Amino acid sequence: MDQLRVGFIGAGRISDLHALEYLRNERARIVAVCDIDRDIAQKQARKWDVPDDRVFTEYHDLLALKDVDLVEILLPHHLHREAMLAAAAAGKHISLQKPMALTVAEADEMIAAADDAGVIFKVFENFIFYPPVQRAKALIEAGEIGDPLTIRIKSNAGTSPNAWEVPPSAWAWRFNPEHCGGGPLVFDDGHHKFSLAWFFMGLAEEVHAWIGETEFMPGLAFDAPAMVSWKIPGNRYGSLEVVFSPDLMLETNHYAQDDRIEITGTRGVLWITRGHGKMLDVPPVVLYRDRRTFTFFDMPAGWEHSFINSTRHFIDAYFKGEPPSLTGREGRDVLRFALAAQESARVGQAVIL
Repeated sequence: MDQLRVGFIGAGRISDLHALEYLRNERARIVAVCDIDRDIAQKQARKWDVPDDRVFTEYHDLLALKDVDLVEILLPHHLHREAMLAAAAAGKHISLQKPMALTVAEADEMIAAADDAGVIFKVFENFIFYPPVQRAKALIEAGEIGDPLTIRIKSNAGTSPNAWEVPPSAWAWRFNPEHCGGGPLVFDDGHHKFSLAWFFMGLAEEVHAWIGETEFMPGLAFDAPAMVSWKIPGNRYGSLEVVFSPDLMLETNHYAQDDRIEITGTRGVLWITRGHGKMLDVPPVVLYRDRRTFTFFDMPAGWEHSFINSTRHFIDAYFKGEPPSLTGREGRDVLRFALAAQESARVGQAVIL
């Protein structure tokens, strides 16, 4: 097969970023689009040169197409299991938006379904493919900071005149724990942060979390401020601090949010100074070791590049016959990490993984 033929199940705002690499990569092509809102599906289809007769409002119709090899599933979290199982039963390879499920039991069912169907199952995670993160990983693997000992992740949410306009319907399900699985910042967006922790330091063995509330709009509250700390095998530690500052003005083209990471090793310290947006007017990556500071500008730092790289990696993996990242099992591990934080905050004590 010369091209990977892709169908989108869910065509909301985030689909623009998921589509970028499929549209520019000669080895892939978007061939069908589905969304419960036909107007949204048709709008995206026109942008992606998908004919009207390949636009659907029911994803089972899309899955019935024989010339769809892979589906990108971009649905609210509580719909992931049903759509993924249907895609596996139809013999389609799957890229599923994070977090993969609401429970570990659901994740296990989905992994088994992919194995039984013999299809590739990727849990889509983009932050580990963000160019500054990739550069930091390469520096660590080159021994620049010695052995990593701790990781600190800071996530700031605020406001921005340039941020995406999110319709109320897209916000509503994110504040419903039965649909989202947890809060929008610590559980939903937190998946990115827990993936970064896994990427740099491995999985936690013990998690302790405090999750507060701050009103976002009448009747809705963000799950912040929050602090999640964890212990990693080998006497290593990590922490995630999540803050919503209603009057904090941020520079961004996407969500009104920004992130920073600090990784300390036996020899030096690394900083990744941005994520969704650009809060600090400093290099994307900064390294300190041996009484010297090194800065790294030579990489794209827009958040969209994390999506481009993640999709390109999947296309490469598909044609090479290699596993994608995150695999279903890796996605399960990150989900378990995120759920442990929710449980710890609920019971008021550490959770052992």
